[in-house]
Parts: sequence; C-alpha cells; structure tokens
Amino acid sequence: MTSETSKRRNYTEDFKRDAVMLVTDQGYKISEAARSLGIGASLLRRWRQEFDQGASAAGLSIDEREELKQLRKENRLLRMEKEILKKASQYFAKEMK
Repeated sequence: MTSETSKRRNYTEDFKRDAVMLVTDQGYKISEAARSLGIGASLLRRWRQEFDQGASAAGLSIDEREELKQLRKENRLLRMEKEILKKASQYFAKEMK
C-alpha cells in the first residue's frame, strides 16, 4: 500500500455542514450528494448524525430544528433571487448604453 492511498483526507467544518445541508435542506439522497462531492455515503451519513447530535446537544427542540431548517431554506432562496435580480439589472444597464 502506498502512502497516498493510506493518506486520510481532512474536511473543513464548512464543507461538512454544506454537505449535510445538501441532504437535509435541499432534499438530495445521501448517495447522490456523496457521489457528487466525491466522498463515501457512510462518511456523509456519519457527518449528518454528528450534526443532528450537535443540534440536540445545543438544546434545540425538534420544532426549533425544523424552524431553523425552514429559515435556512428561505434564506437560500432569497439569496438566489437577489443574485438573479442583480444579474438582470446589470444586463439591462448594458442594454441601455
């Protein structure tokens, strides 16, 4: 076995959180999200459990976690809408010149 195959990859907390959000917030299946990210499904499953346990340890009730999930989804949608409007205004500003 070479040193490259036994080398363990380290992922940032942001990467892990974003990966878990693909499943929890955006509705991807674990296998789909893992494949698109180039990681194992079992690893993503473990990260999801860790984040769920962290939310429970933080004292969030099931209702609060659900509300947080909904607010994150709404926030993401608003950011996308803002970006679309920004690009549209830039496009029309070029057309007016």
